[in-house]
Amino acid sequence: MATAFPSTYLGTFEQFLPRPLRGDKGGQVMLAVLVFTVTLVSVLNLAVPSDSPLHLSTYAVTLIGKYLTYALLAVAVDLVWGFCGILSLGHAAFFALGGYAMGMYLMRQIGARGVYGNPILPDFMVFLNYKELPWFWHGFDMFWFAMLMVILVPGVLAFVFGWFAFRSRVTGVYLSIITQALTYALLLAFFRNDMGFGGNNGLTDFKDLLGFPLQRDGMRVTLMVASALALALGYLACRYIVTSRAGRVVEAVRDAESRTRFIGYSVESYKLWLFVFSAVLAGIAGALYVPQVGIINPSEFSPINSIEVVIWVAVGGRGVLYGAVAGAILVNYAKSVFTGALPEFWLYALGALFVLVTLFLPKGVVGLLRTRKVEA
Repeated sequence: MATAFPSTYLGTFEQFLPRPLRGDKGGQVMLAVLVFTVTLVSVLNLAVPSDSPLHLSTYAVTLIGKYLTYALLAVAVDLVWGFCGILSLGHAAFFALGGYAMGMYLMRQIGARGVYGNPILPDFMVFLNYKELPWFWHGFDMFWFAMLMVILVPGVLAFVFGWFAFRSRVTGVYLSIITQALTYALLLAFFRNDMGFGGNNGLTDFKDLLGFPLQRDGMRVTLMVASALALALGYLACRYIVTSRAGRVVEAVRDAESRTRFIGYSVESYKLWLFVFSAVLAGIAGALYVPQVGIINPSEFSPINSIEVVIWVAVGGRGVLYGAVAGAILVNYAKSVFTGALPEFWLYALGALFVLVTLFLPKGVVGLLRTRKVEA
């Protein structure tokens, strides 16, 4: 009787949880920690006086918000890699496209407050002697239109790319290579000044969002909370997918694609819609990232960024969504600390970390914790 009460209590508790979270102890803990952290950080930044030793700086709030956007990006990659076997080395492209869509909206909000005082053209267009606003910039003065583009642009690109790649049955390392080629092609394109996206300098000097100054402490906290909310909703959506019937088919595609196709499932369709959904999540992460860091430029398309995301997922634990969250936060915190002390050695440390994880922790940190729990 002594051991029956806790299990009965926990079973009753889980009845009130959303279906994707039932039986997902790690996800429950992750979301609880997320809520606690966001609440604590908000209070320490806004309610505690700035001269108090308990006050948390706005810089720290921005850093945490950035980590949360990275965590959402890692969840997007883990969805396609961990559950469908699609090793994408191009998700930085979808992240950057979502960021550019948000950046274009923020640039249109500057108006006459820019250096050159032009109410229509952003400063870089005035500097480059643009006579009128390019057609693809129209509509970005409206928030709803910009948010629609945050979803549509990465989604449409992923759909077109995935349609040709999956219908051609490109898989494995060959698919990874062409996803990397995609992001590298976009990197070269966005570096061009005549593309109309600011060239190598990108988009920056943002003033406000929805009329609220971006530099205010309250707006920084709001952006962090929005990032946490997007991460929670993205996690729940991915859990809903992987625990559904369609999710079981996706895992079958990962484990035995030919056999899954042979028994009648449209393998290409499953891979395509999952890839598109993952790209949309990456675009949303990019849109939340830009107003917090204050800039978006072509370096975000860099293939090394996509490789870093794969390392986050591998460190946390491939095929475990909350593992991707943990990996993204752990590696980026380590990056912040390491680059402050020995910036020139960070990439070597990152490569060594990936090799060590591959050799000694194939299931990541979460897998190690699970193994120790079972042994105990």
